[in-house]
Amino acid sequence: MFSLKGKSAVITGGGSGIGKAISLCFAKQGAAVHIIELNADGASETVQEIKAAGGSAVAYGCDVSRQDQVLETFNQIGSVDILVNNAGIAHIGKADTTSEEDFVKVFNVNVKGAYNCLYAAIPLLKKAGGGVILNMASIAAVVGITDRFAYSMSKGAIYAMTLSVARDYMADHIRCNSISPARVHTPFVDGFIAKNYAGQEEEIFEKLSKSQPMGRMGKPEEVANLALYLCSDESGFITGNDYPLDGGFIKLNN
Repeated sequence: MFSLKGKSAVITGGGSGIGKAISLCFAKQGAAVHIIELNADGASETVQEIKAAGGSAVAYGCDVSRQDQVLETFNQIGSVDILVNNAGIAHIGKADTTSEEDFVKVFNVNVKGAYNCLYAAIPLLKKAGGGVILNMASIAAVVGITDRFAYSMSKGAIYAMTLSVARDYMADHIRCNSISPARVHTPFVDGFIAKNYAGQEEEIFEKLSKSQPMGRMGKPEEVANLALYLCSDESGFITGNDYPLDGGFIKLNN
């Protein structure tokens, strides 16, 4: 079950965190993995790890906010069966403390970046006779998160785009779903804590963990496992849905 043998999977932001976990998981299940990543070193490490385990992977240096670069990259890849729109950046701030520059930066990477990959991939998915698109949304798309105005805006857009794409390309046998994680323990979280709470790392990590009803953060591998199911043939009757992976945050955090 959940075999991806013979599938070509494009994963954006596959050099670290959730994207890396998805890349490793998909390669283990037999997919030819294509990692689109701005961080060349991180992407190279993921590729080497996949190849060392006997898998197939290639990395492409690309800024997803640049449509010309995205189109050129997908042209190099050539054939696509699965697209995972995972690349994104975070931002802290409220509506009146978020600068125009920061707002546009978040939009360009998180929203325009996903659009650019959809724009490039959908014709290739049609050519292949169908396929799967998985977008990485967030619980911030459906609940209020303090000091996450721009980030929440961007993930709300991802949520809406998922529904639109699922509807528009159903007749082309293209399925589209999204995953909405709560806080997941990635190198980004560790870096954020170290930068903003120097000397309090252990205390803040514990506080953030306990903000989840289950008392811990999610693991990248747990997101990857759900991604595998949603991109496999076993989920062939599922499209136009968002899946919270949140340790009970949305429904039980009261």
